[in-house]
Amino acid sequence: MKRKVTLKQIAKELDVSISTVSKSLRNSHEIGEETRLKVQAFAKLYHYKPNNIALSLKNRKTKTIGIIIPEIVHYFFSTVINGIEHVANENGYSVVICLSDDSFDKEVLNMEMLANGSIDGFIMSLSKETQYKRDFHHISEVISQGMPVVMFDRVTDEILCDKVIIDDKTAAYEAVQSLIEKGKKKIALVTTVDYVSVGKLRTDGYIKALLDYDIPFNENLIIKIEDIDTCEITIGKLLEDKAIDAVFAVNELFAVTIIKMANKMGLNVPRDLAVIAFTDGIISKYSTPTITTVSQNGKKMGAKAAKMLIKRLESEGYDEGEENYTTEVISTHLIERESTS
Repeated sequence: MKRKVTLKQIAKELDVSISTVSKSLRNSHEIGEETRLKVQAFAKLYHYKPNNIALSLKNRKTKTIGIIIPEIVHYFFSTVINGIEHVANENGYSVVICLSDDSFDKEVLNMEMLANGSIDGFIMSLSKETQYKRDFHHISEVISQGMPVVMFDRVTDEILCDKVIIDDKTAAYEAVQSLIEKGKKKIALVTTVDYVSVGKLRTDGYIKALLDYDIPFNENLIIKIEDIDTCEITIGKLLEDKAIDAVFAVNELFAVTIIKMANKMGLNVPRDLAVIAFTDGIISKYSTPTITTVSQNGKKMGAKAAKMLIKRLESEGYDEGEENYTTEVISTHLIERESTS
């Protein structure tokens, strides 16, 4: 028996993106007519049958939840999964976890694989590349076919669905405010690129705190890092070139790298340089010195996301629409440790 042709195979054969194939098969006018017809003809020739959304989804229950996360390296995501699993298991659901590796194509393929009748709904945090492309067609398609989606942490306003977030801007503001109240005046920010939603919001909070306390904002003190694997050189240059007395990092991996580079340069943390990070993970608790963090309450976030999804799955005949979706904001707090004392 011949193997079924997939979106990925069609994209490779025609040298186009998976997104282009998907949109062409849906006759989207975002794609030129020539490409659309070529994709549709190829799909017809090889008897392609879309399996990303089974027609029987609304009537078929698997009691399984699909989780798609960008990466597992951050402790935060493992705590969210823990919270989801706890609530899911209590309610008789199991979970399937997929990593997008911050790739748009992999996120699309994960959704296609899971939405073929394997699961009842999704809990997901968007990949970097999806946020960069601003292409959410795969999520819209799943929702339009009656499969609920709950987004957490990295979310987008362009998709109407339930969401669970923290107030990233306020949390960042309060972290920087605590540094200012300790007498710090030259505070750097080590963050992600702007298209990652949480990085942008945390940057906004950082800037607002400086301006509210009449501290001159210097954009040269903001370092935007795309790849954690190559951040040591960038952070080392920041510490070498700028006379800073504190750093606010948007995750604990950045923070521990800052401390490592500071030590190499003979700077004492916290005497010469105070450090605060987002995410209260294992690294922060056992680093030397231990790191002051903004706790994101990942377990609570995961539990809330699971409750919201299960409520959708088990409620009959709810009306989809903007007014019926909710965004839950999980509270944060600052955990003071040695890196700022």
